[in-house]
Amino acid sequence: MRDDFLTFGSPDIHDDEIDEVVDTLKSGWLGTGPKTKKFEEQFKRYKNIRFALALNSCTAALHLSCILSELEEGDEVITTPLTFCATSNVISHVGAKPVFVDVEEHTGCIDPLLIEDMINDDTKVILPVHLYGRPCNMDAIMKIKDGYKIKLVEDAAHAIEATYHGKHLGTFGDFGCFSFYVTKNVVTGEGGMLVSNHKKEMERAQILSLHGMTKDAWKRFEKVGYKHYQVVEDGYKYNMMDIQASLGIHQLNRVEENWKRRLEIWSKYNQAFAELPCITPPPFEDNTKHGLHLYTLLLEEHDRDETLKKLKKENIGTGVHYIALHLQPFYQRKYGYHRGDFPNAEYISDRTISIPLSSKLSDNDVNDVIQAVKKVLS
Repeated sequence: MRDDFLTFGSPDIHDDEIDEVVDTLKSGWLGTGPKTKKFEEQFKRYKNIRFALALNSCTAALHLSCILSELEEGDEVITTPLTFCATSNVISHVGAKPVFVDVEEHTGCIDPLLIEDMINDDTKVILPVHLYGRPCNMDAIMKIKDGYKIKLVEDAAHAIEATYHGKHLGTFGDFGCFSFYVTKNVVTGEGGMLVSNHKKEMERAQILSLHGMTKDAWKRFEKVGYKHYQVVEDGYKYNMMDIQASLGIHQLNRVEENWKRRLEIWSKYNQAFAELPCITPPPFEDNTKHGLHLYTLLLEEHDRDETLKKLKKENIGTGVHYIALHLQPFYQRKYGYHRGDFPNAEYISDRTISIPLSSKLSDNDVNDVIQAVKKVLS
């Protein structure tokens, strides 16, 4: 057993980030400013997309996407039940209904074969989630989107580095949403990014993200002198701070280097767990790049919650991604979902654990995880 507890999802922070944050603190400009704009430009280049807006969370990006998609009371959004609650909560926030369809048993991603059967006159958006960093079947989803002329919002919170047939995830649909939460592959503590190729909608997103004030309101305290602003919509407090962007600038600089380290760990895990009574992640699909955000084990013979407790006793931190949303009280109460609706999502939800996968992990950390999992599952 390890002497110290190995925290699940501990961020990989280097001196570059720390120095940049200190520089920001000394500058006197802590809120949305030049470093946030620099981070946005950097992210646009990385994703090869026209517009990027840095926000305080991926949840904010998802919510703005719903507003920009002109969702109204009674509209429906087709999405997956196997995701974090933010994906679906934002649909409810705008008065629309989340319509869940089951996932592929082998990937956990939304099953495109089931989407078309749920489309009706109220369907306005498809919202796939690139779960764990694995690309959804975007060829099939785009065919449905184009055929029915409905909008597509990508939840790419797990998939900053991921590509599908050479194209970055988050750039297929009308809007792409990314997370920089403390456990993510690019970390700003809290933070997110909204991307799109739609100029008019992204100009509105910038206004909505800062109380509905005119888009240059963040500049009102610059040295050129105070500038008046106008409130043109009832917006939100969704802007990113320069302190957060100070982390993101350097995190994004190392994004590919960190991905390669996680790939090394992923390969070690695959080899080490191949003979255990569990299912390791399926192979990567051809011509795709997995984001390698979460490494999950699907338990065949062991009780999931007991396994979590045993790994904790071995000083190994773990996660559960996720308890399917249709099993959560809110969605059962409001929308009438219940156990039995989505068998594949339930199967994965009941049996999956996530183990540490971070570029911060040392070889000794990785060996400790492997030995603990083997001990618990053998």
